[in-house]
Amino acid sequence: MENIKMILSLTLICGLCGFLLASVRTLTEDRIEIQILTNVQMPAVTGVLESSDNNLLEDREKIRIGNEEITVFIGKKRGKIWALAFESEGSGFGGKLGVIIGIDIQREVLTGIGITTCAETPGIGMRIKEDNFRKRFKGKGITESIRLKTDNGVIDGISGATHSSRASCEAVGKGLTLYERIKSEVIK
Repeated sequence: MENIKMILSLTLICGLCGFLLASVRTLTEDRIEIQILTNVQMPAVTGVLESSDNNLLEDREKIRIGNEEITVFIGKKRGKIWALAFESEGSGFGGKLGVIIGIDIQREVLTGIGITTCAETPGIGMRIKEDNFRKRFKGKGITESIRLKTDNGVIDGISGATHSSRASCEAVGKGLTLYERIKSEVIK
């Protein structure tokens, strides 16, 4: 009888804790999203859509492509859409690598990339976050081979950080395969 009481008490406590945890997650979900947008994605988005004159945080849309929901930031000049930015992922040496990709929709070239999530090797691998590497993507056409030059592409990799450089190219390549669908959803 004593064991049954203990089991029922523990079950009740665990159920209550699970309910409270789920409730807190639901209540804070919107605040967490705003924090991620503001502190993780917006610095990269601002960098790749730097000549936009609109509020990039407010001018964003969530679209669904397949099972994936993608947040698209819309860059405007004088009220007209000139560029789009969205996040894509690659597989880096230390895990997932998040890359914001900016694309000029008129010229169909990359406006740049920004790294959002990165667990690469401190030192060499983290150099993919530096301007010197990221600027190598700016101005590249969306039909160009966004791969490392050692892989018959157009991007110079970072010596000693080939895997991280490749992951950046992989993320951009994945994003470019989605670009036309994203563009058609946003610009109707």
